[in-house]
Amino acid sequence: MSGNVSGVGLKARGANMGNNRRRLPLETETSWFILANVLDVIVTWRLLVQGQVMESNPIARYFLNHWGVAGMNYFKFAVVALVAVIAQVVYTQRPNLARWLLNGATCVVSAVVLYSVLLFFRVR
Repeated sequence: MSGNVSGVGLKARGANMGNNRRRLPLETETSWFILANVLDVIVTWRLLVQGQVMESNPIARYFLNHWGVAGMNYFKFAVVALVAVIAQVVYTQRPNLARWLLNGATCVVSAVVLYSVLLFFRVR
């Protein structure tokens, strides 16, 4: 009788499956960047629903005026994708610069989110 019939061999192989996952370059930095931008979209939408503020980014405002909230969101996430791709390309030559780019962009977007949240509570 084979040793694999008992399932011991399968268990040993299955136990390592989670540990063998390859991490993507800048996975953590990109995740934080995306999270900050999702929060920006949510808070911006909430402020726009109140009707007492307007989008301050002129390019995003153009998309908002011509294609509504969906158009503005498509624009914002296209920018997120562009920045993430640029960071991945930069990573191939200068990993530290790519990390700095994503972390800096995350800080900028987070500051905008914080400002928007403060504005939300002021306008209410």
